[in-house]
Amino acid sequence: MIKKTILLTGANGEIGHTLLEELTYSGHSVVAIDLQPLSKEHEALCEEVIVGNILDEDVIRAAEKYDINEIYHLAALLSTSSERNPELGHRVNVEGTLNFLQLAYRVGKRIGEAVKFLFPSTIAVFGIPSLEDKIRIGKVKEDDCLMPMTMYGVNKLYNEHLGRYYSELYKRLSIEKETGYIDFRGVRFPGLISAFTVPTGGTSDYAPEMIHAAAQHKPYNCFVRPDAQIPFMAMPDGVRALTELAAAPAESLTRRIYNIGAFAPTASDIFDVVRVSFPDANIVFKPDVNRQAIIDSWPSDVDDSAARNDWGWEPKYDLERTFVEYLLPNITRLYSSYEL
Repeated sequence: MIKKTILLTGANGEIGHTLLEELTYSGHSVVAIDLQPLSKEHEALCEEVIVGNILDEDVIRAAEKYDINEIYHLAALLSTSSERNPELGHRVNVEGTLNFLQLAYRVGKRIGEAVKFLFPSTIAVFGIPSLEDKIRIGKVKEDDCLMPMTMYGVNKLYNEHLGRYYSELYKRLSIEKETGYIDFRGVRFPGLISAFTVPTGGTSDYAPEMIHAAAQHKPYNCFVRPDAQIPFMAMPDGVRALTELAAAPAESLTRRIYNIGAFAPTASDIFDVVRVSFPDANIVFKPDVNRQAIIDSWPSDVDDSAARNDWGWEPKYDLERTFVEYLLPNITRLYSSYEL
């Protein structure tokens, strides 16, 4: 295996910790960026931790001194947070991404090879006009229903096009060849469920919040209807999707952005699974009109056949295995340790 230097933004986020562990345990050197310092445990895994805002030039300069082979750009303001402050969402999600695409270009030109840019997009790029349409449409393909109804979705869809532009068209009118220094690849994540972190600011958070609240014996008001349905994925599968896409030969890829799926339960299905292990769970459905409307605009499931065909994508965790083998033992251990 060739050791790589990898830049990881948003290293403290819900994907960041797991991905950092995976990359360093695979023998790679990781430079991490986050607004907040990492724990001592995670900092010890890094070549360097750069604490700062992805909009700051000092942060960009600190990262650019490395000969970076791959960038995993996880830093973002999530859907609900971006909806509450759309202007900040745009600055973080679009301008921040642009900063690192430009960094990737400069580094790629300096080292004379394409820097792989791994981008976590989202099902929020889809926009379905009504619940009736959502039921009728069913699984969506990558090019279907691209009319996002949140600032987060708008930002992510634009970034998908930015990545394609920087990979294939950037400075195409220059005298010298200026493309070929970035290899942009992205997955559209469904809702991600982690055993170790409770995400904040995401519209799909009702699933992990329900599970974590039950494990702590805390009441929880679920902000969507019982019949609310979108696709979800266990965090280990999400991290594996990014690393498998990064490893895929370029000649096997027919797209720059791929749908990936795993399972698509209703909120009621998740509630039923939680109640099996936590019979006393105090979960009440109290839909928030605005957040429910966002969920209703997202597909009930995705068609990920392109990812399966091009780079062999296949989830390992369905809903039952996610809960029984991943969530239950890890969450139980996590909160029992808090009680010691």
